[in-house]
Amino acid sequence: MVSGLITALLLALFIGGWIWAWSPARKRDFDAAAQLPLNDDAAPAGKEHRP
Repeated sequence: MVSGLITALLLALFIGGWIWAWSPARKRDFDAAAQLPLNDDAAPAGKEHRP
């Protein structure tokens, strides 16, 4: 009985997280995070980028 309730709770949490991650309101934030590795502006302080 308890294991069935835990399974149902974990399934509901998984579906809730999936809906949150794929909601249109989050797309802009995820697109911005995806571009972070490509930006040169995030160079560590005190170290110059030399090609």
